[in-house]
Amino acid sequence: MGEKKRKKEKSPEAKRLYVSILLALIALTSIVAASVAWFTIANFTKVYSMGMEVTSGTNLRFDLDPHEKYEDYVKTLNFGQIADRIKKDKGFDMRTVPLEPVTTSDYKTFKFEDGTVVSDKSGSYLEFTLHFMATDDMLIHLTSANGEGQKNGTGISSSNKNLPEAMRISFTVDGNTFVYDPGMGDAATEKGKVKTFGLSDGEHMKLSENNQLFWAKKYENKPVILRVWLEGTDPECTDQLRKADYSISLRFVGTDENHKILDGSR
Repeated sequence: MGEKKRKKEKSPEAKRLYVSILLALIALTSIVAASVAWFTIANFTKVYSMGMEVTSGTNLRFDLDPHEKYEDYVKTLNFGQIADRIKKDKGFDMRTVPLEPVTTSDYKTFKFEDGTVVSDKSGSYLEFTLHFMATDDMLIHLTSANGEGQKNGTGISSSNKNLPEAMRISFTVDGNTFVYDPGMGDAATEKGKVKTFGLSDGEHMKLSENNQLFWAKKYENKPVILRVWLEGTDPECTDQLRKADYSISLRFVGTDENHKILDGSR
């Protein structure tokens, strides 16, 4: 009986030991999980193609520089033109410098996993400005739908199926920021002056408040800052993305205030 009593008296200590071990394992698991969510991207990961195309008939165009006349803007910018501009403005060649996982809370300042601030001239993320001009007042949307006879809807593709969901593209204009998250589907969330949204697939694309970006006034230049990055905190941003390639295509269309596409904007 005495021996049984002594065993019962030790049980609280054993429980405390078990709890301590369990907490240690949880802490270790959290550390491992945190280290897996981020990764250092290999030098072989680079943009092979990046298309930005406005298929909106004759009423919406854009360019890397502002212009006085609408006719001086263009309907298409290819990867080479964007890469050359970034090299001129930022000093690195996005054709050879790979993206690295970063994160941001204000969508202006980007940081590595250890909190170090990332320079916009490092190549770890991309930043450039598009200048839009329209022939009428219109609401600009990002759309995954293709133009007639084309395959140019907004999308991110890669030989690695997980990479698109780890990528983000933001549009900052008039003090507001719109963040395209490919993993959200047709949904949107807003916090202050930041809206994060996704797009449905092209066949089911519906222009709505979820995917609207900004108003463009007739014949007025509208500068929009674009930033492209791999979100280090995204669950898909793991070592499995190493050596992945990717291609980005963006397509914009104009609508009225009720999200009805304007004539000639297809």
